[in-house]
Formats: sequence, C-alpha cells, structure tokens
Amino acid sequence: MKFCSVCGSEVVQKIPEGDSLTRYVCENCGTIHYQNPKVIVGTIPIWEGKILLCKRAIEPRKGYWTLPAGFLENRETVEEGATRETSEEANAKIDIVRLHSVYSIPHISQVYMFFLANLIDGIFSESPESEEVKLFSPEEIPWEEIAFASVTFALKRYTEKSESSNSGTHMGSIRNRKLEDKT
Repeated sequence: MKFCSVCGSEVVQKIPEGDSLTRYVCENCGTIHYQNPKVIVGTIPIWEGKILLCKRAIEPRKGYWTLPAGFLENRETVEEGATRETSEEANAKIDIVRLHSVYSIPHISQVYMFFLANLIDGIFSESPESEEVKLFSPEEIPWEEIAFASVTFALKRYTEKSESSNSGTHMGSIRNRKLEDKT
C-alpha cells in the first residue's frame, strides 16, 4: 500500500500507539489501514451418502478435485457465501446443516470455513469454474488428486466422522507446511 484510501496521502509503516503490530498509517489524516486474512467459504455437499466434488477448470490447481468454495464477499454472511459458491461452481442448490471445519493457513493469510450441506434436489452440473462435477462415496474420493490441504482436511474429518452427524467443528491449520490438527 502506498497511498491512503481516505485522503490520498502517502502512508508509512509503523506500529500505531497502543498497537503491537506494524500497520500502514496515514500521517496526514491519521487513518490506520488494517490488513486482515481472507476468508474462504465452501461446502461439503451430500446427496444420498455421497460427496459432491468439482474438478477445477481454473488456476490455481486446474484439473484437481475440490469442494465448492471461494472468497467471501463483502456484505455476505459466511452461510450466504458458501451457498453462492456452491451454486457458482456446481450449479447446485443446498441446505446448510452446520459448520464442519475451520482451517487456517497463516503464511498466506487465509481462513477456510467448510459447512456440511445437503443437496436439495440432487441436480448439479459443470460451470465455467468446474470442468467436471461428480458425486463420490467416501471410498471413491481421489485423495491424490485433491487440490488443497484445506479440502483434504475437511474431507478426511467428514469421512472419519460420517457416522456421527452431530460431531463438533473440526479445527486445523498448516504452519510451515506442517499440519496442526486441533480436532
């Protein structure tokens, strides 16, 4: 960041009074510009015991399987964002059941929230973001072709705990490429 979005003056990096972290600060108008992690929301859509996965048609990780997910937009609830992403990537309608997992990746400032969801009518299809959309039983999941560690984490926690639909929210993170599971 070079310029203040409030007054247009140049910003400097410093620790504001009463803070402990370096921030972009406008010394002209005093605005502190906070930079916070990006929130990614998605779902584990279920239909008749099978999980809906999407094969990515876009980078990063084009050609790999993932859960329908993407960046939360301003003015959306996390549930609305997860529902929108499922519609955009899989042309699927869902009912969210509960929050399933939260997965943090601090080195790239991202937090993933996956919701367990039921497909409403079993209808889904490809989209500009997904070259293929398919239902998988837990035994059929192509583990070696999963796009992201956050998706692997959510899927593994679901398949390991699928008998207990009332199990709690699973927490995990990856630091320096090492998984930390707080389940």
